[in-house]
Amino acid sequence: MRDGVVLRADIYRPAGEGSWPTLVVRTPYGKGSITENAWNGVSPTEAARRGFLVVVQDVRGRFASDGVWEVLRHEGHDGADTIAWAARLAGSNGRVGMVGGSYCGNTQWQAAIEQPPALKAITPLLTWADPRDGLVSRGGAMELAIATSWPLAQGFDWMTRLGLPDDELGERAGTLIRDYDRLTDEGLWDLPVTALPVMQRHAPPLFVELDAVNDFEATNHLAITGHERVEVPTLQTAGWFDALLKGTLDNYLAMRVLGRETRLIIAPWTHMEFGDKVGDQMFGVMSMRDAFAFPNGSWSDEVLTFLRSHLVNDAPTAETPPVQLFVMGRNEWRFEEAWPLERARSEQWHLHADGSLSTAAPAVDAAPSEVVYDPADPVPTHGGTLILHPFERGPVDQARIEARPDVLLFTSEVLEEDLEVTGPLRVRLHVESSAPSADWVARLCDVGPDGRSLNLADGIFRIDSGADSCREIEIDLWATSNVFLAGHRIRVQITNSCFPRWDRNLNTGDQDNPNFTSALQRVHHDARWPSYIELPVVPC
Repeated sequence: MRDGVVLRADIYRPAGEGSWPTLVVRTPYGKGSITENAWNGVSPTEAARRGFLVVVQDVRGRFASDGVWEVLRHEGHDGADTIAWAARLAGSNGRVGMVGGSYCGNTQWQAAIEQPPALKAITPLLTWADPRDGLVSRGGAMELAIATSWPLAQGFDWMTRLGLPDDELGERAGTLIRDYDRLTDEGLWDLPVTALPVMQRHAPPLFVELDAVNDFEATNHLAITGHERVEVPTLQTAGWFDALLKGTLDNYLAMRVLGRETRLIIAPWTHMEFGDKVGDQMFGVMSMRDAFAFPNGSWSDEVLTFLRSHLVNDAPTAETPPVQLFVMGRNEWRFEEAWPLERARSEQWHLHADGSLSTAAPAVDAAPSEVVYDPADPVPTHGGTLILHPFERGPVDQARIEARPDVLLFTSEVLEEDLEVTGPLRVRLHVESSAPSADWVARLCDVGPDGRSLNLADGIFRIDSGADSCREIEIDLWATSNVFLAGHRIRVQITNSCFPRWDRNLNTGDQDNPNFTSALQRVHHDARWPSYIELPVVPC
């Protein structure tokens, strides 16, 4: 690197002679395990067989590479230096593309912002834009599971670099394993959350200090803030149930607004599952990452075709529209010219006092709905975008959640015909609490004829102070594409927690203090103070 630090890589070369287009993967997870890494998606051996020279590098301070690992603080310069080096390798044609997802997707953006001349295309998979919108926080609440479990899981390699005697290293590693295994039963329940004892005990490198997850300056090094400097073509892949869905969509939109060549694939995947069954829902063989569901074959075929077109001769990649999305419910792929869909129309589906959900206007004098939220007994995370094991991800039957007294349900009549909802989702609520601070969680579900309620999207909004007076809030549920089939019903859940995905609001206005109290929560839904979900309805 430009400062003299040595980073190490494995190189996969095609058989025979040639001048090869070159791919770079930069990973914190160990270059030797890249073929088992779900966030890579493209096998380096398969790419080499198909005529690519592939470089898989450990980022600074990880595994075989020298230096000190400071999470995502060196990926711009290190990425640019690595691309320049890879372009000069024997057998390289001097044109470089990048692959990988999650952290490895962010390294692509950070390198592209540096504008290394040899870089010609990037293909980020499941990565973020604003870390305060899905990585370390969302809606003002901490992404507790991600912000804690991920650093602890990466702590083993970091610990081996501390120069500890073997006996001390073994003891500390054993303690870390025990704490990680007990995280959901013990560690994440400790208070205060901003100085979580399990994190203080091990002190691994963090995305950001837990008391600064909403601080712009503290988290800015994690953000993609230089889209205008990215001039190379991009192919981006998102998952409807991915913890970083919004970031991928935001990155795509930023490139489109700038007029850059950009393509988008949105699949019914989580951050870790790419098969035909996700959660409790079977989406079919064609939903799989390895299925031949794309114009050029499987998803990896599509990525390599895109990269080849830009690493060999700058040819346009495809004649198909730039957006390919999977429409759930009907479980089929569809091409679109843009995201969001221009033909979608926004409909307000109102939450009513009797628990119904409809486009009808709210009653003038409707009484509010009330629940009691107790931080000692939060609504548990069940499905959705949580990354942490052992929780299920994706669409999961919500029966045990919806049976709780602290979860409000608003359900439509049985639909007489199919209703497609594709695009961004927003919930607007008029709410108040008996406490000065409150969280509000909203979730959209598809209820089948058998009564099974499957979650599609959710979001959270934290009121730090002033929650004890009626106010309007907006909860961003990000986006979905789902056809609510005839015979199904639309449901909206409203509650005040989703733990341990998000940290518990203690209702005191002071998350730095372990004290907490229960609170009476109220949702208004009358003509003066309406509450509703905005659904982007697409003509079927």
